[in-house]
Amino acid sequence: VQPQASGGGLVQAGGSLRLSCAASGRTFSSYGMGWFRQAPGKEREFVASINWSGIRTYYADSVKGRFTISRNNAKNTVYLQMNTLKPEDTAVYYCTAGAVVTDPTAYDYWGQGTQVTVSS
Repeated sequence: VQPQASGGGLVQAGGSLRLSCAASGRTFSSYGMGWFRQAPGKEREFVASINWSGIRTYYADSVKGRFTISRNNAKNTVYLQMNTLKPEDTAVYYCTAGAVVTDPTAYDYWGQGTQVTVSS
């Protein structure tokens, strides 16, 4: 499974963006998927994750109620809908496969990130 994130950009505070993660491989539907982000000078942090079926989702407290993770296994794609964006959401966002936990070392596959910039 090789994730590929897209959909980042520049948005004003209070705005919305939807990130997509297309993953190659016929076993996509068997993997938990996650989103992490990394701001300059900071460690990579957990944002959200979703189990293989899409029934269970998990969120960092900082994004709960504003972000929604979902997946379409028929399209091998995971989404991150981000609403009410704040300047502190500015970071490079990474899509990853292989787990649903908050520890980035538990994930097996990482894609290149997509930059999200929120202006105040």
